[in-house]
Formats: sequence, C-alpha cells, structure tokens
Amino acid sequence: MESAAREQMILGSLLEKGSITVAGLSRDLAVSEVTIRSDLNSLEKRGFLSRVHGGAVPSIHPHILERQNLRVEEKQDIARAAAALVRDGDTIMIEAGTTPALVCRYLGGRRDVHVITNSALAFAAAKNNPALKITLCGGEFRSSTESFVGPIAEETIRRFNVRIAFVGTDGFGVRGITTHLLEGGEVIKVMKERAGQTILLTDSSKYGRAGPVTIMPLSEADGIITDCRIPPEAAAEMGELVRIVEEKDAAVTRLWFKGAGKKPG
Repeated sequence: MESAAREQMILGSLLEKGSITVAGLSRDLAVSEVTIRSDLNSLEKRGFLSRVHGGAVPSIHPHILERQNLRVEEKQDIARAAAALVRDGDTIMIEAGTTPALVCRYLGGRRDVHVITNSALAFAAAKNNPALKITLCGGEFRSSTESFVGPIAEETIRRFNVRIAFVGTDGFGVRGITTHLLEGGEVIKVMKERAGQTILLTDSSKYGRAGPVTIMPLSEADGIITDCRIPPEAAAEMGELVRIVEEKDAAVTRLWFKGAGKKPG
C-alpha cells in the first residue's frame, strides 16, 4: 500500500475513532510500527494531527478533517495546477478552503513568493518551505473552517496588492459562488478587490450546490480550476460566461471567463 493511501486510511480512522494508536494502525494496515510512525510524523508536519504517546489525536476540527479526507486526489491535482500559475517573485492570496490550502504544498522551487492567507491550514503547509514569505491574517478564529475572519482579517488583506487570489467555495454554478459562512464570504470579496486575478479552486462535486450565502456571481471570478469529473453540461449551463475551456491533461479542467482579463500563467 502506498503512503498516500495509508495516510487517507489513517485520517479516516482518526475521524471515526477520535484518537488512534501506532500499534492499532500497524495491525489494521499490516505494516510495521516504524512505517506508521513515519506516516504520523508526516501528517503532523502538515497540520492534520498531533502526536501523543503511542498514537495521535486530531489537531483540527472534525468537520475539516472529514472534508480533507474527501476527493483527496482531485484536490491535490487542482492545487498542483494552481501552483503552476505562480511565478518567482509573486505575491498571492490563499483563502481558507481545503483545496486552496493545498497550493502551498506545491510551491517547491519557487523563489521570493509572498503568501497572504487567512487559513491556518495554508499556514501549516507554507511554514515548512523556507523560500516562502508568509503573512497570516489575524482576526476571529473559526475552528470549523480553520480560518481567521472579521474586520481585522479584512483590514490586513486590504493592505496588500497581489497578482492572483486563490479562493474556495461550498458550491458554485449559475447562482454564483456560494458559502455557508457569511464572514468567510466577506474575506473572499476583499481578496478579489486586491487581486489582479481571482481563481476559484474547487472539486467538481461542488458544482450545482448552493450555500445560503452568495459571495459573488461567477462572472466576477476570472476562472475556475476543477477536476475532470465536472459534468459535460456544466460549461453549457455557464455558457455565455465561459471564454475558454482548457483540458491540458486528464486530471483537471480550467475554465476562463469572458469578463476576465487574459488567463493567468
């Protein structure tokens, strides 16, 4: 079993049980305790859990842990494609979705990149890369989203101008980009104000869903990076908005909108 598959099973077990032991995981996954310890150390460095004697406990809200354990490969592909848009010397913003938070993991090799984020998950991923400069917004902490929100977070964001803002969503489609958290939606609006390009990063399961709060119409974003499972009818339903549909590889689909400037990259 590959390490990525083991890690997904470890997180699933942690979500189900609330705590896990090295001995129990070794038995259940049929690998050595040394291998399990290595997996737990890796997950701890990335902010998924905290090590305790003989095992581990969650370091983040169960809701976030559950979301992170869904569509793992798709989210990684999307984040990797987003990171490919980042250039040396860029200043970027990363919002507190579970998919945008992964972008920092794929910025290895970039130089002089400044990351402004309200996401504790993005910070956990970025802090292990000494080549990144990080500004973590203050504000009111929401454990259910691992994010900082409110006037202090928004004021911090307003101090910066960036080339690209990567944002997430609870649902998107003809109704626009939506969320369940009003304060999180306000953060996204401020990021858009300060960014040359706003790119929505979301897996295709969010298409057609609508949270109770509309953040902005799709036309106000510059594009979407999603996975290849997005329904074929999606581009048709968004029809008049979509300027370019790119499928450079089998993993992700990129949609750039007519109202946007030239596509990033």
